[in-house]
Amino acid sequence: SNIILITALFLLICSPQLFAIFAFATCGGYSGGLRLSVDCVNKTESNLSIDIAFAYPFRLHQVTFEVPTCEGKERQKLALIGDSSSSAEFFVTVAVFAFLYSLAATVVYIFFQNKYRENNRGPLIDFIVTVVFSFLWLVGSSAWAKGLSDVKVATDPKEVLLLMSACKQPSNKCMAVHSPVMSSLNTSVVSIFHLCFTVHIFVCQSK
Repeated sequence: SNIILITALFLLICSPQLFAIFAFATCGGYSGGLRLSVDCVNKTESNLSIDIAFAYPFRLHQVTFEVPTCEGKERQKLALIGDSSSSAEFFVTVAVFAFLYSLAATVVYIFFQNKYRENNRGPLIDFIVTVVFSFLWLVGSSAWAKGLSDVKVATDPKEVLLLMSACKQPSNKCMAVHSPVMSSLNTSVVSIFHLCFTVHIFVCQSK
């Protein structure tokens, strides 16, 4: 029947399970880093490979590292700036619960189709939960988009170099060896859930 075909289309092409897995895999599984170089006038004090690693949940203020001061053997201990853990954890939490609910809903669609269609209670509950999750996705994606923007600024090599006292001296050469790769985090905030939501509404209304 048409409803079975529509449901199959929703489950296979626009499955919330797939989107939820994608969301918490790209964000919750992220780890990255940057590498900086401080070349002092006195070469023995230089460090040309300063590695700074960070990961989910992006409590950047807890990421510490040491850099040369170019003033003898003295080292300067620094930390990245910011904490985006609340927005990142909320985003991933919504993804996990959306995955669990959509997985349960899929079981109902496939194995309990007759009971689901007996009255309007099942589709109504499904519709309300879908609306709630749509709102949570919108809030979570917006919050994480702002959090990601803060992470990008805090881990920008140019911004990190400004924290170093040695780099304030023109005689010392400070540069970025490589920047963090943010492609997976960028894709984590690109939401296709609105499309899934539209198809899901169509499925509910067709029952």
